[in-house]
Amino acid sequence: MAVPLLDLKAQHATIRDEVVAALMQVVDQQAFILGDPVAQLECHVAGLSQVKYAAGCANGTDAILLALRALGVGAGDEVITTPFTFFATGGAIHNVGARPVFVDIDPKTYNIDPAQVTPAITSRTKAVIAVDLFGQMAPIEQVAAAAQGLPVIEDAAQSIGASRLIDGRKVMAGEAAAIGTYSFFPSKNLGGYGDGGMMVTQDEALFEALMKLRTHGSRRTYYHEIVGYNSRLDALQAAVLLAKLPHLEGWSAARRRNAAYYDAAFANLAEVTTPFVDPANTSIYNQYTIRVTQRDALQAHLKAQGIGSNVYYPLPLHLQPCFAYLGYREGQCPEAERASKEVLSLPIYPELTTAQLDEVIAAVRGFFGH
Repeated sequence: MAVPLLDLKAQHATIRDEVVAALMQVVDQQAFILGDPVAQLECHVAGLSQVKYAAGCANGTDAILLALRALGVGAGDEVITTPFTFFATGGAIHNVGARPVFVDIDPKTYNIDPAQVTPAITSRTKAVIAVDLFGQMAPIEQVAAAAQGLPVIEDAAQSIGASRLIDGRKVMAGEAAAIGTYSFFPSKNLGGYGDGGMMVTQDEALFEALMKLRTHGSRRTYYHEIVGYNSRLDALQAAVLLAKLPHLEGWSAARRRNAAYYDAAFANLAEVTTPFVDPANTSIYNQYTIRVTQRDALQAHLKAQGIGSNVYYPLPLHLQPCFAYLGYREGQCPEAERASKEVLSLPIYPELTTAQLDEVIAAVRGFFGH
C-alpha cells in the first residue's frame, strides 16, 4: 500500500462543501483583496493566539520580512537566528539589508539553543528570530531572557495552535514574542489553497506599522507615510482558512494520536530516535521527524516501498552557497549539521488510517531487520 507524505485531497474531501460555499460567496461578492473575510480571519487568529492584534499578508516569508521592518531592522544590523529552518527565515533577514547571525540548535528539539544567543549579541544586533520547528514551540521565554531586551520574532509558520506552559500559564504560539508570524502554505496544519501569511502582536504601534507595510506604507488610500510592500492576503484565501479553522484543533489532535502510535511502534527500535517534545510543550506535529544514522538508505528503502518521506533540512542555512559571504565554515553549528544528515520526516497527516500507519511502521522496521 502506497502512503504519501501528505494527502491534501483526503482532507479536502471531508470539507469540500464548506470550502466551496465560502469561495463562491467571495466570488459572488467580487471583492477579492482584503475585505471582510480577511478581517474576520484576523480576528479569529488573534483569539486563537491570545493576542490583541493580527494582520494578514501575502505569505509566511513576507510575514517575517514585514516583522523585521516594523521593528526597524535594516542595513548594517544583525539578527540572530537558527540555521536549521526553512530558507525564508534567513532570506528575510538578508532582504531587509541585515546580516543573519546563525547560532546552533538544541539537538533534541531542533529549536534554537537559548544558551547560544547571548554570546552572539553585538552592538549591531537588533532582533532575534526563534523558529518553532516541526510544530513545537521554541523556549520563547528563555530566548527572550537570553536576548537581553532585544525584540524576539517568533517564526511560528509550523506551529499555529501549539502551546507552551510558561510560569504555569498556557502560552500560545505567537503570543509571547514581540511579533509572531504564520504561514498558510497548503502543507501547513492550517493551509490555504495558495499562499498566505499573518503577523500577530500585543503592541498597537507595531500593529499599525505592519498594517502600513503590507499596503505600500499606506493606511489611507494614495497617502504613503513610508515605503512599504504589496503584501495583502486575498479574500479567497481568507475564506478557505475561515472554513478550515474550526477543524484545526481536531486535526492537530489527530496528528498527536498518530505520533503516539508511531512512538509506541518504534519504542524498542534502538536505531530510531523518535521526536522529543519538551514537557512544557504541546506540539501540533507539523512534521513527525525521526533521527537515524542511515538516513539516506532508509529514505531510499521507503521510496521503493511507496512510502513518502522528506528531509527537513538537508543543508543548514549557514552552509548555503548564497550565504557564503557570511564566512561560516562547517563545524561552527555542529548540532544543526549533524541533524541535517540524520533527520527524516514520515507521514503524519490527520487522515492517515491505522492500516497506512502500520504500512509505514512495517517499512521502517523492515529496513532495520525487525
